[in-house]
Amino acid sequence: MAKRLTYLRPRVAPHGSTFPDAAGALSLILLLTLCLTWVPALAQPGTIRVCPDCGVSSLREAIALATAHDTLLIGAGTYRESEIAIDKPLTLIAEGRAVIDGEKKGEVITIEADSVTIDGLEVRNVGVSYTRDNAAIRVVNSRAFTIRNVVMEGLFFGIYLEKSREGLVEDNTIRGEAEEEFNSGNGIQLWYCKDVVVTGNIVKRVRDGIYLEFSDRILIENNTSADNIRYGLHFMFSNDDQYRNNRFENNGAGVAVMFSKHIEMHSNTFRKNWGTASFGLLLKEINDAEITGNTFEENTVGISIEGSNRIAYRGNVFANNGWAIKVRGACYANTFSGNDFLHNAFDVSYNSNVNDNVFRGNFWSDYAGYDLDRDGRGDVPYRPVKLFSYIVNRTPETIVLLRSLFMDLIDFSEKVSPVFTPDNLVDPYPKMKRNL
Repeated sequence: MAKRLTYLRPRVAPHGSTFPDAAGALSLILLLTLCLTWVPALAQPGTIRVCPDCGVSSLREAIALATAHDTLLIGAGTYRESEIAIDKPLTLIAEGRAVIDGEKKGEVITIEADSVTIDGLEVRNVGVSYTRDNAAIRVVNSRAFTIRNVVMEGLFFGIYLEKSREGLVEDNTIRGEAEEEFNSGNGIQLWYCKDVVVTGNIVKRVRDGIYLEFSDRILIENNTSADNIRYGLHFMFSNDDQYRNNRFENNGAGVAVMFSKHIEMHSNTFRKNWGTASFGLLLKEINDAEITGNTFEENTVGISIEGSNRIAYRGNVFANNGWAIKVRGACYANTFSGNDFLHNAFDVSYNSNVNDNVFRGNFWSDYAGYDLDRDGRGDVPYRPVKLFSYIVNRTPETIVLLRSLFMDLIDFSEKVSPVFTPDNLVDPYPKMKRNL
């Protein structure tokens, strides 16, 4: 070993100067040149072009040839493939209209690796199964994934995220053909996921537009979920989630939020969710939440609340609903402030004569009080619960008497001397003008 390394030792030149051995210097220069030339080239991700007439004409073949972090550029055309598994970090980008046709044979694309991006594809014809939740794109145990600008048609499930985190689902269009619950799936489903952003998507004609279960710290914003068989948004057992600036319209049962806590719902629109069991928003067993700045318009029930506590309802608009708010027992320490109630058949409905919730500073279109001191607040408290709503809750057939003289008489008598409705359910400072 000593002999091999002697040429690297400096030797003394005349006048005491030192310099490396010439052979050693040449070896070092060659070694550095090789490192600088070959190592970056090997580290650079590559690009593989896929098209019907190319040397690589299928996604499966391209994925098999690719190495980690390569980019697959998928040319225009139809690729009849299903059960495509992405098992390494890759980026798939469509160039032109690249259609992946699953031919209804099963799942189409499955992501099983971290750092995978799918951008701009069209995926269609997912196989329907009653034993397996086939999806256009399934993501399993993945981190840092992106699904963007994908059009999905001919669905069972659209995007199914399973035990994945730190992902982005953005600007996708999901169009189903669902007619019955039993043979249709959800548009975007998250199961045991964390820290995912779902934004800018359009979801129509599926079972549930967006469905979350056991998924925490999810942000759902700027989506449109409409014309779905059941819920526009449905989540259960999911905590610390936010949804804002979404539009939920004409869904079979509206939006349902169940068995969750620390939820923020801000600036969403719930509109035209009509039906005997429909509502803009259903809250069941929800605690410590904020519902602010939302619009509830033309729904059978704006918000149906059951077993939900410590929720702040602030700055919302309830317009032209059958019931603006329907409270169904075991709801405590909720506050309703700064909301506008406009031309609803019933503003607030209770099925109990006990109240532990606070109404303060709301605008009520039915309020007929006065403001002598001109401070913008009515001098007479407003009782939003009508006796007739109590009767309708117990005997739905009596709804045919709505807006009749009989209804007006019993409501007036209940206001004078409350018997069936909570005595302390009043807004002591109703606003004379709209808050919003």
